[in-house]
Amino acid sequence: MTTLAHPLWRPSSGCGPDCLPRPGEGLAVPATRQLGRAAGLLGMLGLGIGLAVLLPVLPVRERQTALRGWARATARACGVRLEVRGRLPRRRALVVANHVSWWDVLALLAVAPARLVAKHEVGRWPLIGLLARAAGTIFVDRSRPRELPAAVGRVAAALRAGRSVAVFPEGTTWCGAATSCRPKTGFRPAMFQAAIDAGAPVVPLRIQYRCGVTGATTTASAFVGDETLLRSVRRMLGVRELTVRVDVAAPLHPGRSADRRALARVAESVVHLVPSSPAVQAAPHPAPVRVSARPDAVRTVPPERELPLAA
Repeated sequence: MTTLAHPLWRPSSGCGPDCLPRPGEGLAVPATRQLGRAAGLLGMLGLGIGLAVLLPVLPVRERQTALRGWARATARACGVRLEVRGRLPRRRALVVANHVSWWDVLALLAVAPARLVAKHEVGRWPLIGLLARAAGTIFVDRSRPRELPAAVGRVAAALRAGRSVAVFPEGTTWCGAATSCRPKTGFRPAMFQAAIDAGAPVVPLRIQYRCGVTGATTTASAFVGDETLLRSVRRMLGVRELTVRVDVAAPLHPGRSADRRALARVAESVVHLVPSSPAVQAAPHPAPVRVSARPDAVRTVPPERELPLAA
């Protein structure tokens, strides 16, 4: 018998059709260009099949390079521009980000190739599931809450082994525009326990989607409500200039006795309060933050030399 998940384990957003652009709104590209982008996306997915065969036998560094290159090439094929502000630490880390679209996964792979945490349904998706399994994705069955501790243990084990792990702790996508649409449960704390157990830093990221022509935030890439994946892909491929902006915040360093709920609240606040300034190259990274067991005890520590994150 299948165990029904508690609502807190299956979070939901307040988004609906009204959060998405209406047909004909915005700056769309001609149908011929949309077809070209669709062909490019299919071609990159086909290339991903070959990559899925190679990934398990590649060393970690080469695997990271291959995933980053594939994700960035896929973005170019779809007419998507990637902007990154800030740097990721060289060592292993738990990377946490807000969740707007299925495209968030590609944004993370393009910036910080890491093992992903995903719902087990993703493993059954055509092509994407194959690539996800080959990349070492840690799948979580949200219909069985009793399996959550084991999943947290797998994440902690990956961190102890020196691997970075990326997770979307909101547990669901939302438009990313209206604060009222944000999942009421916020960042779920379970996976933060893995960082505490492994003594690994937590790196918050904020992912935003902007229209490259106007510079305004757009919900064209959002994947919400009852919309199908195909319809979401078609809408995203139709945007004239879409920019995915990834802001990297200072790493949080939880102590051994840190409280995972307090750590989740701090990380969520950081993600939604990251300054939204223009992207720059070699941007100075703010000082890391150390989180202790007390929710209100947060202090900065001297910054360390930081390089791109290793998977």
